[in-house]
Amino acid sequence: MKLIRYGAPEAEKPGVQLPDGRRIDVSAFTNDFDERFFASGKIKDLADWVATNAANCPVIADSERLGPSVARPSKIICIGLNYAKHAAESGMAVPAEPVVFFKATSAICGPYDNLIIPKNSQKTDWEVELAVVIGKKASYVEEADAMDHVAGYLLHNDYSEREFQLERSGQWVKGKSADTFAPLGPYLATPDELGDPHNLRLWLSVNGEMLQDSNTDDLVFKIPHLIHYLSQFMTLLPGDVISTGTPFGVGLGFNPPRYLKPGDVVELGIDGLGTQKQVAQAWG
Repeated sequence: MKLIRYGAPEAEKPGVQLPDGRRIDVSAFTNDFDERFFASGKIKDLADWVATNAANCPVIADSERLGPSVARPSKIICIGLNYAKHAAESGMAVPAEPVVFFKATSAICGPYDNLIIPKNSQKTDWEVELAVVIGKKASYVEEADAMDHVAGYLLHNDYSEREFQLERSGQWVKGKSADTFAPLGPYLATPDELGDPHNLRLWLSVNGEMLQDSNTDDLVFKIPHLIHYLSQFMTLLPGDVISTGTPFGVGLGFNPPRYLKPGDVVELGIDGLGTQKQVAQAWG
């Protein structure tokens, strides 16, 4: 299945994108795609419900805004330097263990919402990433069982302000958490919908110029290991998002570096997870 959320910010409703591309409202089945929904296991029943009730569900107009595909989760956990070539362009060694940092959930927005360049920012950068959504509570999970805890997958643009992240001391979270820095969607694809998450093309362009073009087969730490690893340090709750890292081609890696300015158009996609588009605008 492909799960969507639509409507005005902070007032989104749940929907499903059907195989023929039509979108239907499933509010009669659930109030939202949030922690309670995933914890209940209802995602397993939704496909059967849609098969029986789709004809009676309201159709979502193409003009409706798509919001983030999951309601605000308890946390967004990001993995840094998880593609070897990206580590090299960042001037850093491939890590011996996953590099873990958080992104504020207030950064979440829809896949086509404008990117707001933060106040005083000179170094706002892009990062196309595959994100994993947790489907059931996970604590001290064995790697062999890790994929049983996956609800689905999302396209994520892990926007980063490099000065805030790398030059202002402290943790990376400061450069990762501005409003609109975490567009998620356009839909959540369930594991049966997506297939092998470790063999997906992912790409990103700015103003039509392809800058990132890689494949998830280049991940240093694969998804089962990431879930196992993270669950040793924290409980992963249903709906939590793990963003698995970005490939080479970010603005920081160019010589000289390239950063976003108002009016720039960022487009990105992952095989099976759709595409996003953001237009950059200045804060205020």
